[in-house]
Amino acid sequence: MIQVIIKATDLEKMADPKKGTGKKPKGSGRRLYTDENPKDTVSIKYKTPADARATVAKVKRIKKPFARKIQILTVLEQRAKVAGKHEQARIAKAGKTAIRKKHGRKT
Repeated sequence: MIQVIIKATDLEKMADPKKGTGKKPKGSGRRLYTDENPKDTVSIKYKTPADARATVAKVKRIKKPFARKIQILTVLEQRAKVAGKHEQARIAKAGKTAIRKKHGRKT
């Protein structure tokens, strides 16, 4: 078995990437799912139907790509379904349909 020995000075030379790559760089303390830009994060609330409506409204007005908006609402819909909150899942699905309609995409 061959072992690769990396000196501490070599680890210091490797800089963390500016943008998230989805992987933890060797020698870095960062983890896979750390939030690279917490200010950019959209919180998802679905405890009550009012929370779900507020989240859908927020997603509709944020300046993010179409696909990202659909992803956020899909997460809301799936989490609500698993939690047994079918009304909130229905609200999220209706929000996705509205975004698709406005954007000009089918279904």
